[in-house]
Amino acid sequence: MTATATATRTGLSEHRSHPRLVGPARPAQCDTRVVAKDPQKVDRLVERTILTLLERRGPTSSICPSDAARAAYAGEGEGWRALMEPTRRAAWRLASAGEVEVTQAGRPVTPAEVHGPIRIRRARGRTTRTEP
Repeated sequence: MTATATATRTGLSEHRSHPRLVGPARPAQCDTRVVAKDPQKVDRLVERTILTLLERRGPTSSICPSDAARAAYAGEGEGWRALMEPTRRAAWRLASAGEVEVTQAGRPVTPAEVHGPIRIRRARGRTTRTEP
């Protein structure tokens, strides 16, 4: 049985570019048509997705914004790319709230310092997510 078939059968989701299982199936997903219709709904969804992915990883692990965009996307194909900018904005909002840190080369950065790809990790000293 393939990993994808096993993941589907067991209710676990698998990231396409990372073969290991990442945890329970996605809690919520959106269609890219929602981005234009209800950006606030997308913002909340992507924030929850970022926090959920980080909860499933080790305490010092980080995620790429594309991990969250793919996990939040309900469709097939490349439609997740429409969620990349909302995902980056969500990461900065969560960083401002002290929930996560946005990093480059393993060190926290500010929006003014960023040039190129970013990663998202739990804020140091924060081990679990607090409910809103």
